[in-house]
Amino acid sequence: MNRCRIQALSLTLISLMLPATPGCQRQPGNQGTPSVISDSFAPPAIALARGDETTMSAVRFLEDRVKSDPDDIVALNKLSGYYLQLHRETDEPAYLELALHAAQASLRVVPADQNLSGLRALAQAELETHDFVSARQHARDLTEYEPQRSFGFQLLGDALMELGDYDGAARNYERMEQLDADSIATQARLANFDLLHGNTASARKRYQAALNQARASSMVSSEITAWCHWRLGEVEMATGQYQRAEFHFRNALATVKDYSHALASLARLRAARGDLPGAIEMLETVAGGHSDPADAAALGDLYQLAGRASDAEQQYSVVERLSQQSKLHSALYHRHLALFWADHDRNLDKAYELARKEYETRRDIYGADVLAWAAFKAGKIQEAETTIKEALRLGTQDARLFYHAGMIARAAGDQTNATDFLRRAIKLNPHFDPRESVNAARALKEITMIATR
Repeated sequence: MNRCRIQALSLTLISLMLPATPGCQRQPGNQGTPSVISDSFAPPAIALARGDETTMSAVRFLEDRVKSDPDDIVALNKLSGYYLQLHRETDEPAYLELALHAAQASLRVVPADQNLSGLRALAQAELETHDFVSARQHARDLTEYEPQRSFGFQLLGDALMELGDYDGAARNYERMEQLDADSIATQARLANFDLLHGNTASARKRYQAALNQARASSMVSSEITAWCHWRLGEVEMATGQYQRAEFHFRNALATVKDYSHALASLARLRAARGDLPGAIEMLETVAGGHSDPADAAALGDLYQLAGRASDAEQQYSVVERLSQQSKLHSALYHRHLALFWADHDRNLDKAYELARKEYETRRDIYGADVLAWAAFKAGKIQEAETTIKEALRLGTQDARLFYHAGMIARAAGDQTNATDFLRRAIKLNPHFDPRESVNAARALKEITMIATR
C-alpha cells in the first residue's frame, strides 16, 4: 500500500455523526474558495458500485426525499455523510463528488450560520476530495461557530496536517483533546501525529486505545473496529514486526470480511515473506474489486517480479488511466502518479512537474519526499538534496524516506550519509517494498564494496 494513501486514510476515515445546530454566536463569514468540483447536485442517474445493504437502503431513502423536496437540508446533509461512507466501502470516487454536491446544495438552501450540519458535511467532503485549502477555511469557520465542540478542531487539524502546517495542526489537536480526550477520533488523530513525529510507541498505544474504545462501544460500526486493527497492523509492518502485523490484519478481516485495506496489507506481507504467488492471488482480489491506483501499481510490481511483464504493463496502464480520468481523480491521485512514474523511471519530467505543482500548496513531508524523489530521478540532485531534508524534518521513522534519502545522498557523492540512511531503511523494515528494498540492499552493498577497496 502506497504511503501517500495510508496517510490520507488515517486522517479521514473516522468521522462523527453530529446533529444539526439551530444557531450560533458567530456571524456568517467568507465561505472559502470554491471546490474544484461543480456545485450542482442531483441523486445519481447511473448505477455505481454497491456498498453495504444497510448503507444503500439509507441512501435510497434519502435520495427519494431529496427528489421530492430538493430543499430538504436534513436529507441533503445526511446524504452527504452516507456518500462518504459508500466511498469508504467501495473506493468509488464518484461518491465523493456526490457527497460534496449534497453539502453544497444544502448550504445554498440555508446558509452556514443556520446550517452547521451542512458546513460540517462540506468541510468533510472537501477534506476527502483533497481540497485541503477550502477544508481549512470551512473547518476554521466551524471552530468559530462552535468553540466548545471538538469536531471543527479535528477537521482543521486534519487539513493543516495535509498542508504541512504541523504547528498549526498541533494547536488544533491540543484543543480537540481538551474537549474530547478519549474518543476514537481523537486517539486516532493523535496516533497519526505521533507517527509522523517518530514516536511509534505512543502511536501504537493510541491506536490500541482507539481499538479498545471501538470494541467496548455498541454504537461503533464494525468498519471502525476493523480500521483500528488495520492501522495497528500498519504500525507493526512499518517497523518490521511482521508476525504482529499479520495478527492485526487477520483480526481486521475477522471483523469485516474482505476488508480491502487489510487484504492489500496482507498481500504486501506475503510478498515480504517471499510468498509471491500468494501475494499476487490476494492482491488480484483487491485490485479487481476496487479502483485505487495504489493497488494496481502494487499488483503490477508483483507481476514484474514474477516475470509476467505483459501483465505488469497492463496494471501500470490502469494506474495511469485511473489517476488521470477526471479532475477529481487528478486531485486524489496526482501525488501517487508522480511517485509511480519516478519509481518506475517513466515520464520523469512529468513526474517532477506534477510533484512540484502539488508541493506548491500541499507542503507536507510526503509531498517533500515525492518532490525530492522525482527531482532525483530527473537529474536535479541539488534540489533533491534540499527537499529531502524537508521530508525528514519531523523525525518520521519510515524506511521509504530513509531509502530515498540514501539514494539521493549517494548521487550527491555523500557516501557517509548514503550508507547511514540505507542501513536505517533496511534495519527498520528490511522488506519495505518488493522492488525498492532490493534496490536499497544492492546500493548499500555496492557502497560498502567501494569503501573497502
